[in-house]
Amino acid sequence: MMNKRIFLAAFMLAATVGLHAQKDMKAPAGGKPISDELIGIFFEDISMAADGGLYAELLQNGGFEYSPTERDGWGAGTAWRLVRPGHSLGHLEVRMDNPVHANNPTYMRLHTERVKEYYDYNGWKGFGLQNDGFDGINVKAGQKYNFSAFFRNVDGGTKQVRVVLHVPGVHWGEPPVSLADTTFEVKAQTWQKYTAVLTPTQDRMNANLQILVLNQGALDVDVVSLMPEDTYKGHGLRKDLAEALADLHPRFMRFPGGCVVHGGGDGFWDTYRWKTTVGPKEQRKGLKNTWGYHQSMGLGYFEYFQFCEDLGMEPLPILPCGVSCQGTNGGWGMRGQAQDVVPMSEMDEWVQDALDLIEWANGDPATSKWARLRAEAGHPAPFNLKYLGLGNEEKISPEFCERFKYMYTRIREAHPEIVIVGTAGPGSHPGNGDFEAGWKLAEELGVPILDEHYYEPREYFLHNRQYDNYPRDRKTKVYLGEYAAKDKKLIDALAEGLYLLHVERNGDVVAMTSYAPLFARKGTNNWNPNLIYFDNHRPFLTCSYYVQQMFGQSAGQYYYGDCVTIADATDLQGASVVLNTKTHQLFVKLCNASADAKKATLDLSRFRSMKKEAQKTTLCGNPDDENNFDAQPIAPKTETVKVAKQMTLDLAPYSFTMFQIAL
Repeated sequence: MMNKRIFLAAFMLAATVGLHAQKDMKAPAGGKPISDELIGIFFEDISMAADGGLYAELLQNGGFEYSPTERDGWGAGTAWRLVRPGHSLGHLEVRMDNPVHANNPTYMRLHTERVKEYYDYNGWKGFGLQNDGFDGINVKAGQKYNFSAFFRNVDGGTKQVRVVLHVPGVHWGEPPVSLADTTFEVKAQTWQKYTAVLTPTQDRMNANLQILVLNQGALDVDVVSLMPEDTYKGHGLRKDLAEALADLHPRFMRFPGGCVVHGGGDGFWDTYRWKTTVGPKEQRKGLKNTWGYHQSMGLGYFEYFQFCEDLGMEPLPILPCGVSCQGTNGGWGMRGQAQDVVPMSEMDEWVQDALDLIEWANGDPATSKWARLRAEAGHPAPFNLKYLGLGNEEKISPEFCERFKYMYTRIREAHPEIVIVGTAGPGSHPGNGDFEAGWKLAEELGVPILDEHYYEPREYFLHNRQYDNYPRDRKTKVYLGEYAAKDKKLIDALAEGLYLLHVERNGDVVAMTSYAPLFARKGTNNWNPNLIYFDNHRPFLTCSYYVQQMFGQSAGQYYYGDCVTIADATDLQGASVVLNTKTHQLFVKLCNASADAKKATLDLSRFRSMKKEAQKTTLCGNPDDENNFDAQPIAPKTETVKVAKQMTLDLAPYSFTMFQIAL
């Protein structure tokens, strides 16, 4: 038996090695080289995509840093409530002197005056705070949750501090039900971090966390956290949302925005600076979010880069370039007059931020202080940063051009190996003034890739073929960094699919694309539509998600435009044949966005080694169907089918079909 096991193990190892060692196949004649990085994702902290979303932290405002600067009525106690079970007595005090770290200055002092128990309250007593998370805390029985907090005993002695994960009693007057709890003895009169693992005994979607001081005196509390131990690859991201992104098969991720990059609506103090988002969580500096809430930076640059590595994506960080968003705080209504700029005498600081980021991502910890910071966070190997974006759809004003050119030139001189991505401004269509100025600047400087953005009604994507008319001799490639039809019905997803077929056809001009926005938490939409919606315990995937998924699954290096003929075709039908020479796979995609069935003829004769069976995936339904939290009628159906080098296919109305054929 042992010899048989050894043989089988050796056979499987040899098969695996052979699979990974297969050589790139030679592409048959007639194919056009295209980018195999066409489909990526764009993550921006909009609609609470980070805190309360992809970042797995279950507590809200754990650092007590919420502020009325961010939202009217907010303060250090937002998302917390005073609790005194058993009618204990005390009061709270917000303080900022001698904090855990200067970047996280606000904390809460709990003054406990008397601890009581009335009515045999099941021993439930104490004075303290309760956090309800983001509309409740979703926990699973038997799973582990890592609690941590910084405590400081103000007036000596020993403070007993009970931390309890609980749900309220069912009836009035009933004590809460403890799902998991622990008690700390806090003696130190300096800030100390305390940790515990809480394991709930029940599944609950509406749990809360209480911190209860059980004896008299003053206790300081800050940087409170509750994280599920089971996160995506153990790196602190919510597992179901991260898996939804992994299933898109993205080739790159653009982050952290979007308008978040250069918010600056209240001044440049509020601009996203990557250096304050790395290092220990208690040392990161939260910011007012451009979209009207607080971003804790628990999901910071280290986590973004780590996630890119986990999914095999190229990181595409976007840095501000000394110019604020002209649309912040009503700037669009002012015709862009809200745009503010950093004096040229201060631009070296912004250049240095970019150079230091490259060192942080790619440098050697033995010689670079920024690379040492990366290594200290647990990643001594370089992240191998290839792309770097400068700016995000700023108005292409003379001031912007001057600052972009200054940064671009300095970075290219220091790191010619880095591919710089520029911006074509807002509303990236030919004829738009910013668009024309952005392209002029890019061609003057030789910018390798230019980022275009546009959101349009579905008719634009159904009938427009913008990239067919782009010059083929431009050295600057296109990155379609933000786009979407302005609804989330099936017909909108098919319109986007038709447009992506045209993008593939122009994959020699267009190097990258990413749908936007990516995420939206239920009830907090800053933008509509989004690709993925979610609440505390589930995501739902839109029709557009499944179209993106099929394109993500079918990346390749060669496009063949003469293999498919659709009878009586209009703008509402399209097809694409893409070859991946690395995986030896052929992908045939066909879209019919009309109410009429169509016939398509395929001639794949040039692909001599086609297997006789293939995977067929179909997305089909009524044009007005859409997925939501209550029902998800649209999902792809996959089956194994027979294929031949010459075939005639029936294309159902309102359908998108993909064949995945092994060669």
